[in-house]
Amino acid sequence: MISNPSTETTVASKLEALLNLQRIDSQLDEIRRVRGDLPEEVQDLEDEIAGYEVRVSKFDEEISSLNDQIKQRKQAAKDADGLIKRYEEQQQNVRNNREYEAIAKEIELQKLEIQISEKKMKEAQYQIEQKNNDISGTKARLEERKKDLDNKNTELQTIVGESEADEQKLLEERAKAVQPIEERLLTAYTRIRGNVRNGLAVVEVKRDACGGCFNTVPPQRQADIIAHKKIIVCEHCGRVLADVEARNV
Repeated sequence: MISNPSTETTVASKLEALLNLQRIDSQLDEIRRVRGDLPEEVQDLEDEIAGYEVRVSKFDEEISSLNDQIKQRKQAAKDADGLIKRYEEQQQNVRNNREYEAIAKEIELQKLEIQISEKKMKEAQYQIEQKNNDISGTKARLEERKKDLDNKNTELQTIVGESEADEQKLLEERAKAVQPIEERLLTAYTRIRGNVRNGLAVVEVKRDACGGCFNTVPPQRQADIIAHKKIIVCEHCGRVLADVEARNV
């Protein structure tokens, strides 16, 4: 059977393009590995700080509402005191005991209103003090987290600054590298990379083993890989086996 050279060339070029993309992505992975968890830690700190700021804002709103309640209760007590004075004046001019007792009952009701208002004002004031304590504690934690964020940001910016030029260059190379790869292969490549820990979707056979999972690749399968007649994947991990590493005899 005569092989079709154009098919072999096409498969070989596809594998070469995938290997090139893998090389670039592995270098990008290494740059991001050096950064470690810093980007996530910075994001977590920013989220935590935002949460504390929302909490402080909510406490301020609650304190404002409690102060409004105190004002309302003060006014209610003042109004009740005014009514008591008016009722007491009316008591001086009553014509019988029934009118006197009716006014006395109104006076008692207003005194009760004053007592209730004073009690509510004390409760509101106590809540304000508690919330002010909560605000103090929250602001203290907020300041600590802001300092932590500044330190993490400085550390991250230093690391990013050291590798930013290299990363940008690699990203530009990657943009060119994906162009010749058909969408079906690129989708499969991206899926495999997402499913493996080391990000290696395209590997070579090294020392008779898959370069990704290190399981043995049989000689006949290695011969098929070298022939470049079709794209072959590892039967154990699903990675694309692009080539067989040459051995020095």
